[in-house]
Order: sequence, then C-alpha cells, then structure tokens
Amino acid sequence: MSASDRPTGGGTANQPRPTDIPTIAEAAKLIAARKLSPVELTEACLSRAEALDGRLHAFIRRTRDTALATARAAEARIMTAGPRGPLDGIPFAHKDIYCTAGIPTTGHSRVLQDHVPEADATTVAKLAEAGIVMLGKLATHEFAFGGPSFDLPWPPARNPWNPEHFTAGSSSGTGAAVASGMILGGTGSDTGGSIRGPAALCGIAGIKPTYGLCSRAGVLPLAQSLDHTGPMAWTAEDCALLLQAMAGHDPADPASADRPVPDFTAQLGQGVRGLRIGIIRHFHELDHPVSPATLKGIEDAAAFFRSEGATLRDVALPSLAEFNACGWIILLTEAFAVHEAWMRRDPNLYGELLRDRLVLGGLLSGADYMAAQKKRRALIAATVAATADVDILLTAAQPGEAARIDEVPKWAFMEKPNFTIPFNVTGWPGISICTGYGAGGLPVAMQLVGKPFTEPMLFRAADAYEKAHGWRARRPEMVP
Repeated sequence: MSASDRPTGGGTANQPRPTDIPTIAEAAKLIAARKLSPVELTEACLSRAEALDGRLHAFIRRTRDTALATARAAEARIMTAGPRGPLDGIPFAHKDIYCTAGIPTTGHSRVLQDHVPEADATTVAKLAEAGIVMLGKLATHEFAFGGPSFDLPWPPARNPWNPEHFTAGSSSGTGAAVASGMILGGTGSDTGGSIRGPAALCGIAGIKPTYGLCSRAGVLPLAQSLDHTGPMAWTAEDCALLLQAMAGHDPADPASADRPVPDFTAQLGQGVRGLRIGIIRHFHELDHPVSPATLKGIEDAAAFFRSEGATLRDVALPSLAEFNACGWIILLTEAFAVHEAWMRRDPNLYGELLRDRLVLGGLLSGADYMAAQKKRRALIAATVAATADVDILLTAAQPGEAARIDEVPKWAFMEKPNFTIPFNVTGWPGISICTGYGAGGLPVAMQLVGKPFTEPMLFRAADAYEKAHGWRARRPEMVP
C-alpha cells in the first residue's frame, strides 16, 4: 500500500495504545478496504512485543525479519489481487510445540533445545496458506505439561493483567501475547484445559474444538487420546475465523475426522433465541466452588441468555472428581509413554516439575490405564444421556482469578478438580470467554460446551454474549 493508503496510528512509535489493537475481524475488513497496511500492523505488534516482552516472556523467539518479509508479500498480494481471506496479513504466532520448518521447535524444554524441524505442522502450513504473518514461537509449559517452571532455558510467561500472576497452562505464551496485543491470534493445544485455562486467566477467548476436527500432525504430543489443537484470540468471532483455516481432515493424523468443514461464522449474529442451555451447577457450586466474581459472571450470563430467548435448566453430570481421576490417569500414562526413552536416558534434561509428574505416570500400571479407559466410556455415555435435551452446557472455565505465579503448587492438578478436563475425556468442544473481573482486577471466565462438531452453535452463543457486554473494550494497562 502507498503511504497515502496507510492510516496513521493513535499510539506512539514504540507502543500503540490498547484501544488501537484491532480484532482479527476488524483488521481483516480494514485490510480488504486498503485502509490498514499489514506491514504497519506487523510493525506495531513487533514494537509492542519489544516493549513488553521483557516483562511477560510470552515469546521464546521472535522472527522479526521473516515476519516483515511475509507482511510485505501479503501487502503486495492484496494490492494486486485482494486478500486471500480474513487472515491475510494478520500478525500471529505459534505455541512452541507446533513444528515450524527451519525454525526451532523446543517444547520449552532443554531436551529439544536444538531441534529444528524440516517440515511445518499441518495446521502451521494451513494458516500460512491463509496468509497469516508469523511473528515467532510462544512460551508454553515444558512439553505442554510442566509449568510454571523456573529451571528451564526460558522463563515462564507472565500474566499481562499483573505480571506477578500466573497465566494458567500450557498455552501460556499465547494467552499473554494475545491479551497484551503482541499478536492478534495464536495457536494453543488442549489436553486437560491448556487452551481454555490461559484464555480464562488472561481474559481472552480460546476454543478446544471437537476431538479430531483439527490435525495434530507435526505438533509435539502429550497424551494422544486427549490432545487437541485449536486457536486463541481476543474474541470468539476471531477464534471462528482462525478455526476455519485450521480445521479439516488430515490423513497424517490417525484421529483426524474425515468430514466436511462447516462455516464456523455462519451462525454469528443470530442471537441465542431457541437455544437450550444446561447449567452444570454442581461443577462450580459443589464439586469445586468458584470465587464470587466467577459465580456472578456465570449467573449474569445465564440471565442474559434467558432474556434473549434461550431456555435454561440445570444439568447433572458425573462429578468433577470422577472426570478428573479418569482424565489424569489417562494423561499421565500416555505422557510417560511419550517420554519414557528420554527419561531413562537423561532425566536431568527435564525441569524438576515435569520430571516429577512424568515419574508419577511411570508408576501407573496397564491395569490402571485400562480401568480409566473403561471409566471414560461410562462417563461419555452418562454425559450423552444427561444432555439429550440441551444444546450447550455452561459452567466455569477456571475457579477464579489467576494466582501469583510463585504460589502455584507442583501438584495443583491433583489437589482440586479442574473444570476443563471433563471435555477432553469426552472430546466435546468447549470455549472459554471473559465474563468480567474479580476483586484483584484480573479476569474471570465461563466455559460453554457443545456436542461433537457443533462449533458454529458455540460461536453463536459466545459471540452474542461478548457483543452484548463491554469486556472486549478493556485491555491490560501494561507500561514498558
């Protein structure tokens, strides 16, 4: 675009104001109308990262030169033929378990510190084809499970709402980078809640799609019968745009679903009238009582949905404790199987936290694993039966605001059941969206869950809620 085509930003040269950070949907419209330059948008995101990431540690590495070259190519292409689609020219980054050809993919671990893949993960290639501008690789918990750890080659990511606080895991860098405006969207993975947890604590949107909807080929595994890949962004609408590019059958992933990809934006703007929503009240009131702010967010969301024409009723599922016991046994056993050879060769290459968790997986027997898989089938059957007459489930995504990062227990996942792993056990899609802020000023969130392959309906409900509330107008007030 020529200089006259490029709008002048409202921020400084080094740090655009939070209100100047567009959503993907907003940026796409401006880019298509030639009112926003992909190069200037990329430069603004890189400048913001340079100003803030010394405190947030969201990136393991930034690929500035490659990003600017990609942005220039996108701009030239758009000037000639128009954008490829809504992601063309959009600043983006990948969790560092997504393999990127010629760029190190470390899993945030000393074990793979020098690992440079020869090929892109399937989803990396699909997003590149859609035109995204990759700014770099994002912090995670070690191999998507060990964190927050302070004995690794890179520090853990910090929460941009308060850098002394946790981001949740393991897509920690993506949560921090999106919330602070360093990128407009990024990839995450979710084995027990690793997309929805950081989305909740960082105040953004993140969806774990239906198991098999997005390829995991080229993504470092954690527990393959629970692993999901998916997008994270500022809004549910943006997640829908990203999922459109990521989803689809991939023969390289044996769990990939061979079915047509729907239009994930098709139901946006239709409101919630006629939807049947089941509140899993016992999850967040009895099984793991949540903070007052989290509970208020859920109750206010339920009241909003009811006022807009949805019908609501309480739904009883098996307890959180049952889902968590089943899910964690499967996760720990499968994770140990992935890492056993490395663990036996040199366990000290791992950080203490992941090493200790993996050892726990090595103590589980084949009988334990088979019992958990049998229990899994029973839990899925019970969930299907309990939800026969509802479309969407509503509960918490996290119990409250983010804890201080130095106060997160090593065995936190065993001390109290979490709200996300039930839907890794079932494989059903779930999205976390912000419902306000707690007493400490940090975000709180709710989780909406759908039946398999009903993502368009989930986006419909999440988008209706977001656009009727003011939470998306507020960004963390980071000062470099």
